[in-house]
Amino acid sequence: MKRTTGSLLAAGLVAVAMQANAADDSITIAHVAGFTGPLEAYTQQLQHGLELGFEYATDGSNEVLGKKINLVTKDTQLKAPRARALLAEAYTQDEATIAIGDVSSGVALAMLPVAQQYEKILMPEGVADSITGANYNRYIVRIGRNSSQDAISNATAIADDGVCISTLAQDYAFGRDGVAAYAKAAKARGATIVKEVYLPAETTDFTAAAQRLFDSLKSADGCDEKYIFTIWAGKGNPMGRIKDLQPERFDIKLTTGGNILPALVAYKQFPGMEGATYYYYGSPDNKVNDWLVEQHEKRFDGPPDFFTAQGMAQAMAIVAAIKKAGSTDTEDLIAAFEGLDFDSPKGEMHIRAADHQTLQPMYHFRIKVEDGVDWAVPELVETIPADAMDIPVDNG
Repeated sequence: MKRTTGSLLAAGLVAVAMQANAADDSITIAHVAGFTGPLEAYTQQLQHGLELGFEYATDGSNEVLGKKINLVTKDTQLKAPRARALLAEAYTQDEATIAIGDVSSGVALAMLPVAQQYEKILMPEGVADSITGANYNRYIVRIGRNSSQDAISNATAIADDGVCISTLAQDYAFGRDGVAAYAKAAKARGATIVKEVYLPAETTDFTAAAQRLFDSLKSADGCDEKYIFTIWAGKGNPMGRIKDLQPERFDIKLTTGGNILPALVAYKQFPGMEGATYYYYGSPDNKVNDWLVEQHEKRFDGPPDFFTAQGMAQAMAIVAAIKKAGSTDTEDLIAAFEGLDFDSPKGEMHIRAADHQTLQPMYHFRIKVEDGVDWAVPELVETIPADAMDIPVDNG
């Protein structure tokens, strides 16, 4: 039997109505990030953290305000033009209430204007200060740490009068913002920044750079202690190469921030090295982290990692904001995020109203090598509370 034009139109209208009803019954959150490429390990950890965080924050229902949370993923491949297009697609075709990503600071910065254009919330996962600083707009909410939090906590670990430091970082927003914040914090604590060296992100040969750093510190006067501070993400192992060249010949020590567990394997070369980290699963002492560690061990046959905790915190903040707002309207959510206090694997966090940057504790560590542990353990020296770090507001 042939369908008439009228019946086909009716069927189409029913399908549209069903889709609309399905949309009304769910809240779409889009994770727009580099699932392939040099930072894919970070993104996968963030994805696991998001899934676990929504589960924990909703007591296993994955519902808030009576609506199912629909978590969709889109692979930016760490390409800025692709990321912008996929973010626009998430807001329009997927009708995402909130989008999350990218973990690359450079890609995240390219995405910020898209959130402003569509007047939708974006939760960037990169750390460059400029994300909630010079390039900030009111639709940006960052739950992860920024470069200043990394920098100030790492400076707290080693900077003091008579300490001389040269730095090595990747030549893009992540590295340059990080060094700028670190230098400011270290100088405020009496240390001297001797030289800054920047290299392309894909660099694999660090010999010449290491020699430049050695030369800078060898000739520096008035130094009671000498350090090379490294900021590096993704592939490449500059610290390993620097270590091979025996910086101890010149009384030079190495220092850096924390990293994911596979990267911490290389830290076994540096017992006693101090720095500060965003997260290590053994550092926080609270029920949320206990649950995360237990569940991650069961489901993934290993402990949660650096970015898993960030992903979980992002999900918990989203659920807390939606509950506080009582709706998924963008303006209501912005108001809810501003000044929001929420639980996380790191304990309670606070979203600053002035720039939507989350304030949080960091962890001063000392590297310890333990038998039977594949990676170096960043043993907790002290928790650096959020109120002990003067994180600047610089969004104009």
